[in-house]
Amino acid sequence: MALKPLHDRLVVRQVEAENTTAGGIVIPDKATEKPNQGEVIAVGSGQVLKDGSTRVLDVKVGDLVLYSSYAGNKIKHAGEELLILKESDVLAIVEKETAKEKAA
Repeated sequence: MALKPLHDRLVVRQVEAENTTAGGIVIPDKATEKPNQGEVIAVGSGQVLKDGSTRVLDVKVGDLVLYSSYAGNKIKHAGEELLILKESDVLAIVEKETAKEKAA
């Protein structure tokens, strides 16, 4: 990846919204909501605090995150549409289920 976000910013690849319901009904593209979930593909060095020190970001490359619907700036890089967000726009990190939790 040739993009290196600055400070407390991160680059996210948006995850496409599901276009079928649990019952198998196909939802047209125009009726689907704007995706607000994505995979972090690059992170900045951290937030610069008032005293000049740097706070490391809580998110890391590979995390699946939920973010505000209208947050960030869309960019095109290498033919791919990406989103640059500030860490404060991230609402949650989606934790992956472990095999143990699935078995229970």
